[in-house]
Amino acid sequence: MAKPAQGAKYRGSVCDFPDFNPSQDAETLYNAMKGFGSDKEAILELIISRSNRQRQEICQNYKSLYGKDLIADLKYELTGKFERLIVGLMRPPAYADAKEIKDAISGIGTDEKCLIEILASRTNEQIHQLVAAYKDAYERDLEADITGDTSGHFRKMLVVLLQGTREEDDVVSEDLVQQDVQDLYEAGELKWGTDEAQFIYILGNRSKQHLRLVFDEYLKTTGKPIEASIRGELSGDFEKLMLAVVKCVRSTAEYFAERLFKAMKGLGTRDNTLIRIMVSRSELDMLDIREIFRTKYEKSLYSMIKNDTSGEYKKALLKLCGGDDDAAGQFFPEAAQVAYQMWELSAVARVELKGTVRPAGDFNPDADAKALRKAMKGLGTDEDTIIDIIAHRSNAQRQQIRQTFKSHFGRDLMADLKSELSGDLARLILGLMMPPAHYDAKQLKKAMEGAGTDEKALIEILATRTNAEIQAIKEAYKEDYHKSLEDALSSDTSGHFKRILISLATGNREEGGEDRERAREDAQVAAEILEMADTSSGDKSSLETRFMMILCTRSYPHLRRVFQEFVKMTNYDVEHTIKKEMSGDVRDVFVAIVQSVKNKPLFFADKLYKSMKGAGTDEKTLTRIMVSRSEIDLLNIRREFIEKYDKSLHQAIEGDTSGHFLKALLAICGGED
Repeated sequence: MAKPAQGAKYRGSVCDFPDFNPSQDAETLYNAMKGFGSDKEAILELIISRSNRQRQEICQNYKSLYGKDLIADLKYELTGKFERLIVGLMRPPAYADAKEIKDAISGIGTDEKCLIEILASRTNEQIHQLVAAYKDAYERDLEADITGDTSGHFRKMLVVLLQGTREEDDVVSEDLVQQDVQDLYEAGELKWGTDEAQFIYILGNRSKQHLRLVFDEYLKTTGKPIEASIRGELSGDFEKLMLAVVKCVRSTAEYFAERLFKAMKGLGTRDNTLIRIMVSRSELDMLDIREIFRTKYEKSLYSMIKNDTSGEYKKALLKLCGGDDDAAGQFFPEAAQVAYQMWELSAVARVELKGTVRPAGDFNPDADAKALRKAMKGLGTDEDTIIDIIAHRSNAQRQQIRQTFKSHFGRDLMADLKSELSGDLARLILGLMMPPAHYDAKQLKKAMEGAGTDEKALIEILATRTNAEIQAIKEAYKEDYHKSLEDALSSDTSGHFKRILISLATGNREEGGEDRERAREDAQVAAEILEMADTSSGDKSSLETRFMMILCTRSYPHLRRVFQEFVKMTNYDVEHTIKKEMSGDVRDVFVAIVQSVKNKPLFFADKLYKSMKGAGTDEKTLTRIMVSRSEIDLLNIRREFIEKYDKSLHQAIEGDTSGHFLKALLAICGGED
């Protein structure tokens, strides 16, 4: 069993079994496999409740008592995923890693994700043990085998990691930190092309403590997290490996929590990944992984395994998990500190927002107007030409084309497009042709007209737009519909929800920085209204008004500090607490504001994913977001989408739409990640 560092708590879920008797255990296993069939329940109960060190003793005693190899017998008696899990537990950790890597590079193709996971996450000592175990088990050199199966910068970084020579000194030189920040910046952002060797040397050799300070300083110096620079400068498996190294430096437990979540989300389960992580972390940091998993994904690891697996395989995984964690949203002290630091970093982040649609070079509105007229003249419509022109021009250029079209042909381009196109493609193209404020105004009008109200559309628009965007929307609404937006909202909504939407629609959010003292006061109000505080400083109605005012009018930098203080004050995450304590449209609008403050591109990535997952597609939401974010932050949304859902926005659109609508969406999407 892995020994924790001196003074540190043991964080594994599997411990040494008390009153351990290897001979008795060997006999129990022999009897469980004797005769017709096998007692799988007895096998899993015994093996999972023993530490790895104890399992090795059982193996030796089994051999002495029965002259047979226990692992061979288990392989013969068990099948499928359950067999892989039990056999994985029976191997010493280094030999289990060696087997995983051997399987990853054997046969046709290479399992790069497995190589990345193991080599990016293991300590120097674990790497040395892995290399020795591989040599012992297969009589081959691990470095030579990996070198023969990989290429380029990906191979170079794997070889560096295989040396197991990462510095381990916790004493950090501030001068060296500054030098490394400068070297990374010059190797990537400031260089034409990228000096990959600098990234490999620094990320492959410096101590974790040193690199954490490098990442903090890099963010302060450049306004970008190191991950953003890696995504922008590197590509393919090399990019994935370097991102995994960064994640493991920041928090190995969080890296594995994310890997476990991705292994089980969506259709199908990546059982090899699930088994490998549950086995390899069971005596190291499973409790930390469970804590972070619960905090990050609003559900326990235990519950996700329970819903995603079955049979003895499920029973074994749940026993290995070591327990269920309820009360989603509450932090353990360690996780609370991580969350607090996350808000600290987000306070200094200056993320560069980028759209996917940019002004076309050599723009010729005259030629575009003529090409569009030709595409719609006569019998049939040339949708390909319409898409190629409109999806590859900025909104300002599209307005010039409209004017030129009117001047040349005395016709309204919008009316012609409306009569020639239909369905989802028509809504998308006509949306792109409208000025952004008028498009948003129309979406708000449609959300409120007819029977029923589309509260989700109202929330999405009003909770995410800037003051300038809100003011422009209000002017457009008044111009197009001869009624103020506030009046329309007032007549179509009610109660607290109406008050919140009207507050957002005033466009009076503060635009300054943070005020720490005021942030603590605001966090106290949030804690009291969400019933997390021990004392109350006012009546409920007054607190509700103050809470609404805080979320609807404070600046984004200030709210980030409020959310950080809330974690410090309550050990809870404000978003999870709102979800738990509130309900209906009020809950949804407050959650949208919090998510937008946390990470607006991620908010839209989630909306896009939900619009396409499951049976059927929510084309209205898909179209609205693709149109409205195309020149603002759709590139950032794409990056968040692939990071969270392990597939690109391009792939999701391809798998969920068809025809000319698909072609137009992909043109706006702007590329495959």
